[in-house]
Amino acid sequence: MTSTLVRETRAAPRRAPATPRTARRGRRTAVAWLFLAPFALVFLLYTALPAVAALGFSLTDLRGTDLRHPFAVDFTGIENYLRLFQDESFLRDLGNTALFVAVGVPLTMGFGLALALALNSGIRRLRGVLRSVFFAPVVTNVVAVALIWQYAFNADGTVNKVLGAVGFAGPNWLDDPDLAMPVVILLGVWRNFGTAMVLFLAGLQAVPQDVYEAAALDGAGRWRQLRHITLPLLLPTTLMVSVLLSVFYLQVFDEPYLLTGGGPLGSTESVALYTYRQFGAGELGMSSAASFVTLVLVALVSAVQFRMLRSRT
Repeated sequence: MTSTLVRETRAAPRRAPATPRTARRGRRTAVAWLFLAPFALVFLLYTALPAVAALGFSLTDLRGTDLRHPFAVDFTGIENYLRLFQDESFLRDLGNTALFVAVGVPLTMGFGLALALALNSGIRRLRGVLRSVFFAPVVTNVVAVALIWQYAFNADGTVNKVLGAVGFAGPNWLDDPDLAMPVVILLGVWRNFGTAMVLFLAGLQAVPQDVYEAAALDGAGRWRQLRHITLPLLLPTTLMVSVLLSVFYLQVFDEPYLLTGGGPLGSTESVALYTYRQFGAGELGMSSAASFVTLVLVALVSAVQFRMLRSRT
């Protein structure tokens, strides 16, 4: 009997007592999850589940009239995606969106970088005021701005009055398919160069001044310092700004919708505006498919930019 008790006592594993450090770690983990829970719940309800539902909708023939009986729709697979790439309007809007990215991103980055360089070294007085002034378009109400731009680029607007004062006859900017797109892109650049400026300015202020002093002692002028020191050290910031602006222009909606409504003749309609119109027409499956095409485009463009710029950084 005694030997049996001894064997059972030896066989039973003993639980190690919790140390104060382990207990503190457990409490910190619990507190961290407690703070994370509200965000996780909101993300699950308003982002993750709607995204999964939209992916499911894109594989069906769901229309607005089917919402009362959502489980009566038919599974169509990739038919909506095939219909998208056979739709001339969607292909035209893809080309418009590519033009937004190809022109808008370099212009916004160039303008933002030039202002950041000026504020970082060339302008000394009223630097804080100028930063606020240049950043103001980012936080300005886009509806009010679009109304002002519509008036300014109207046939009898401010721009044509200025051109008339110097002897030029101004065109009807927003009703010309060849001129409406530059005006919309210009509005996008005006709204976003402040973001690029602030990010580039932060990157410039992170560059050690010792590097510039050493280069100046070696006889390097401003242009050589910019080319061989500033721009290479700004590559991580350039990558971030490029990705952010590309994502914005790939999803551009406010500018064409408010300024031209996608016209004239669809010359300024973007993929995001096409998705909106499909949703308004009750084509929920097509609208969901177009939104996921946009998601794929954003992922591909971001991946290419990371591949091209990260190797240099």
